[in-house]
Amino acid sequence: MNLNTVRTVQHPASAAEVTSWRDGDAWLAGGTWLFSQPQPALDTLIDLEGLGWPALETSSAGLTIAATCRIAELYRCSPPPEWTAAPPLIRACCNAFLASWKIWNTATVGGNVCMSLPAGPMISLTAALEGVCTLWPREGAPREVPVVEFVTGNNRNVLGPGELLRSIHLPAAALERRAAFRQCSLVKLGRSAALLIGTRGASGDLMLTITAATVHPVQLRFFQAPSAAELRDAIEAGIAEATWFDDVNGSAPYKRHVTLYFAEQIRAELA
Repeated sequence: MNLNTVRTVQHPASAAEVTSWRDGDAWLAGGTWLFSQPQPALDTLIDLEGLGWPALETSSAGLTIAATCRIAELYRCSPPPEWTAAPPLIRACCNAFLASWKIWNTATVGGNVCMSLPAGPMISLTAALEGVCTLWPREGAPREVPVVEFVTGNNRNVLGPGELLRSIHLPAAALERRAAFRQCSLVKLGRSAALLIGTRGASGDLMLTITAATVHPVQLRFFQAPSAAELRDAIEAGIAEATWFDDVNGSAPYKRHVTLYFAEQIRAELA
């Protein structure tokens, strides 16, 4: 869509060149949402393409994903063999997008996280793998926020005015865990109604991440594998009634039901 209110497109070579922020400014990465509908409040786009951030950086500490990393680039990632959780979860979460392969080559990981929609599969992936966001405010020092705390509600997050998501770091310890994935939607290739990921460590601890069914990610941790009743009780106690997300992709009672159903499947699979 043509954005006929935009008068200026900036192409900074570094984020430091953006010295001020005003109403009407917007960061531009993939732009799949920006160009999908009118943006009458915007008159300036600041293109992140020229910053030249490496899409993926692998080290013994884990995987760092640039906010500008394309979905297609992430899908093609070839992690070390010991990162057993990475290949299946990356592929499953990429395939959970309500998007064509053409969008995969444009949309970015950071854009999906910053949109902060309940069904954002990059939120599901990075939250489940204990990702930590590095944020660059327009003024002040960079700060780090876990992905599970970054999203605060439907289309809401902790970003301040002009603050930029630089990257998301996934620690190696999380990537080495066993993983199980469950997702459903009301229609084939539709937006997720529920997306759950469980991971289990060598010590037997279990972590369950619930997304899409709730307005923000919900993470439950158990020092050892819970019983079916313990897991159900933890979900019921840990998710308030208002946290279940009710929309055209599924009612709140339906999403609660499939969450409990998938959670038990994940518990049994990882037991």
